[in-house]
Amino acid sequence: MPRKLLLPYKSVFSHFRAPRGLHESLAMNAARSGYRVFSANSTAASTELAKKITERLGAELGKSLVYQETNGETRVEIKESVRGQDIFIIQTIPRDVNTAVMELLIMAYALKTSCARNIIGVIPYFPYSKQSKMRKRGSIVCKLLASMLAKAGLTHIITMDLHQKEIQGFFSFPVDNLRASPFLLQYIQEEIPDYRNAVIVAKSPGAAKRAQSYAERLRLGLAVIHGEAQCTEQDMDDGRHSPPTLKNATVHPGLELPLMMAKEKPPITVVGDVGGRIAIIVDDIIDDVESFVAAAEILKERGAYKIFVMATHGLLSADAPRLIEESSIDEVVVTNTVPHEVQKLQCPKIKTVDISLILSEAIRRIHNGESMAYLFRNITVDD
Repeated sequence: MPRKLLLPYKSVFSHFRAPRGLHESLAMNAARSGYRVFSANSTAASTELAKKITERLGAELGKSLVYQETNGETRVEIKESVRGQDIFIIQTIPRDVNTAVMELLIMAYALKTSCARNIIGVIPYFPYSKQSKMRKRGSIVCKLLASMLAKAGLTHIITMDLHQKEIQGFFSFPVDNLRASPFLLQYIQEEIPDYRNAVIVAKSPGAAKRAQSYAERLRLGLAVIHGEAQCTEQDMDDGRHSPPTLKNATVHPGLELPLMMAKEKPPITVVGDVGGRIAIIVDDIIDDVESFVAAAEILKERGAYKIFVMATHGLLSADAPRLIEESSIDEVVVTNTVPHEVQKLQCPKIKTVDISLILSEAIRRIHNGESMAYLFRNITVDD
């Protein structure tokens, strides 16, 4: 029988419970004056993560009122003194992204004008993170949001698995980009009985680095799906063909550029053996699930007998629950960075992993001025 692999964080996050002494330490620090934890969400479904974090810290959720007026405007009222304190705003992002962004901005500004010492945003899923590159004549919306948060008064951000790690460079203040991979790796070990017979799959070449990181730590094989039907970010126009070339335009002979052949996707192939194996597709976000469903069909045709999808952020928009339920996917595992209870009711295949412990520990360490390095032990850059 192969020896069970011990993961980083195994002793810390075993069964998603805190080790002996950690709860007591969190409670002692929460008892000190000097910091408060608020939730910027106006919907009850989105405050669940905030409640779990405050329970682990042994603290009470700060008294505030967040609501939408009849004309659609967001109003925030802080119901207690925050002068000279460290304030942590927990904001999960529901389907109404723009309302959640305004709630965060207005609460941060309200706390700033109430003389809070530091305002730290705990934003497990950072919105607009897919719009972090220039597309034609569009804009880098993620950079705009970073500037707005700084202007509103935030001095620090805790987030998890940014879509592009370079997004941290958009901010003028510190950003702690935590990782969910230890929790997902632990789920694979403990909840997939025959995981030693599994292969980690990247549904596109762009996801190969993340898949390789998982495969190396689990000592498993790696497969990559190449030639998928949908357009990837690399295939989208990025402005290099703008303005369009005019047919009759005169061009200086010295400025003539060689013609480039048009890119065409090859037939879909799977690089790696998945026959008779469990296929585990890993990614950071699962939103529109068509690409995951198509990948599952290909893996099924190649002989995989069980198919799992592991992702940090389960946005699961539109008809995602129905498509998953009707697909060849056996299970979709996501963390609770984004509320998805409604989707779980629609699709029993969706499972949730709780990451509130690492967020509460990050809050405790930041308030006490402790190093965050322990939370990144054995975490690779490719996670």
